[in-house]
Amino acid sequence: MHHYHHTHQPHFSAAGATTPGGSSAIDSPTTSSDYKRGKKRGSYNCGRCGLPKKGHSCHTTTTATTPTDSSADISVPSSLSSTRPPPPRQPFSHLRRALSFDDVDNSVGGGFYSPEVEDDDFDDPIAEAENDLESGGLPASCLWEVLRRLPPAGLLSAAKVCKGWRETSRRLWKAAEVLKLRVPARAQVGFVGSVLKKCAGLVSLSLRMESDVDATMLACIAFSCPNLEFMEISMASTAVNRITGDELGRFLADRRMLKSLKIEGCSNLGGFVLCSSSLCTLWLSDLCSLSKTVFNCPNLKEISLEFSRQENDNTDLITMADSLGRGCPRLQNIHIASCRLSHSVVLALTAAQLRGLRMLSLVLGSEITDASVASIASSYPNLELLDLSGSSISDSGIGMICNVFPETLSRLLVALCPNITSSGIQFATAQLPLLELMDCGMTICDPDSLNSTCEDISGCEVQKITSKLHLIYQKLIIKHGKLKKLSLWGCSGLDALYLNCPELNDLNLNSCNNLHPERLLLQCPNLESVHASGCQDLLIGAIESQVNNSAPVENPLLCKRFADGSKRVRVPHFLSAQSSDDDKKRRKVERRHCNVLL
Repeated sequence: MHHYHHTHQPHFSAAGATTPGGSSAIDSPTTSSDYKRGKKRGSYNCGRCGLPKKGHSCHTTTTATTPTDSSADISVPSSLSSTRPPPPRQPFSHLRRALSFDDVDNSVGGGFYSPEVEDDDFDDPIAEAENDLESGGLPASCLWEVLRRLPPAGLLSAAKVCKGWRETSRRLWKAAEVLKLRVPARAQVGFVGSVLKKCAGLVSLSLRMESDVDATMLACIAFSCPNLEFMEISMASTAVNRITGDELGRFLADRRMLKSLKIEGCSNLGGFVLCSSSLCTLWLSDLCSLSKTVFNCPNLKEISLEFSRQENDNTDLITMADSLGRGCPRLQNIHIASCRLSHSVVLALTAAQLRGLRMLSLVLGSEITDASVASIASSYPNLELLDLSGSSISDSGIGMICNVFPETLSRLLVALCPNITSSGIQFATAQLPLLELMDCGMTICDPDSLNSTCEDISGCEVQKITSKLHLIYQKLIIKHGKLKKLSLWGCSGLDALYLNCPELNDLNLNSCNNLHPERLLLQCPNLESVHASGCQDLLIGAIESQVNNSAPVENPLLCKRFADGSKRVRVPHFLSAQSSDDDKKRRKVERRHCNVLL
């Protein structure tokens, strides 16, 4: 019996002695299971009576228990003996042990299990005792649910509470698939590296950079997150993105699993060659003066390229459009924002014959005309979204859009297009039955207020108006069954508005300062938000009175029919009083409140 006690146990059960006081988890009344299990290697307690061995003489005899003892029914399974292989490690019953034996931790399904998946693990009373000690009396499942809701900084602090919390935090980091991290201004790349190395299975990473970023950050991400699929880097106004085009190209070529890449502040790229067989989404903003733009991404479906609004930008957008057509044949969504957009760029895009194209957004191109619309309509007849904001299209271009896309187009954005009148807007809403969103901001402008408005907006957004100005105020009448969002911001030339849109829930009337309250009619029962910043006080009052109209409605419970349904009579007031009160409560609950945002 003495030799049996000193039989070497596997690390799985022997590591409990790595923490002082760890044996207290089994300080329970002596049972036959204590003799069957034997003393743990390195234990400070007696294997017979459980008392500390130092200065202790055990007087317990082996005859105190027999194999037929009734307490044997709750004994620990004999698989802990060296004669049998150990059972799979329970995730939360031995949290301390994984701190010293990571190989055991990694041997079972990657070393992580969700506590709610294996509820049977907490049936063992000894395991429950260990859990209570390690998590401060809090069940492991509850501790997991609490810690998983903490931000990264809070989780790092929670790991300092005790070893049980530290192990649970480590498992949370290891199991994390999505991480959103703000990098402070004085933080170094080592801060990000120390966090990322905890997340071996990270799939999605979003960094908010308040400090400068360069190729060292890309190298840190590449080393720490080999399975990364989604990556986003946003920049604070005080931070600078120093990543060059060559560095970005190398990073993208090495990431075989990356599907989405979004980076802000790309003013230092200079030029790039992007090659990736896995990339599906690419967003780059603040681009400027690209000398070389080569795309070789056969699976790319969405691209967004926003250029800085500088007059000295010399990027060749025609060559870029040709490269997109050749290297990205599966493109479905294209967004390009640049002052250098022109009819030639549109012709280059239409020549690419992107058969799957569904969304096309060409913003701030003052040289895009009705001829460009004709080219788009002939090449891509299945568009669902068309954004030509800041272009020079007129009502004729709107007519071509309505003739080609009546069965597909659901979103039309023509803001900052001064050649469009209220007639073109009304025609679009009448001829596009699937339209759900329409942006007509700054289309119907008052010449007197146009100069003051242009001072607040950069020169590229509002082109120099050389065409005929609409010197008379206009009225707008829209009746549409599916329209949900309508934007008329900055339409200072609008003096009358009549809307009959039962599905409309968002209306933007910012800076419509010439709209008369008496000429406003909103028949939109589902309206939730009305933006009225910069409007007259009388107009704001008219909007509030119409969208939150509390006029009494006749109670249908006051009238009934006979059993044969032949005649309708009014119920006496004393019989319907209670029903009327209930109906008022019901109407009060069902009425949707609309917010007027100033």
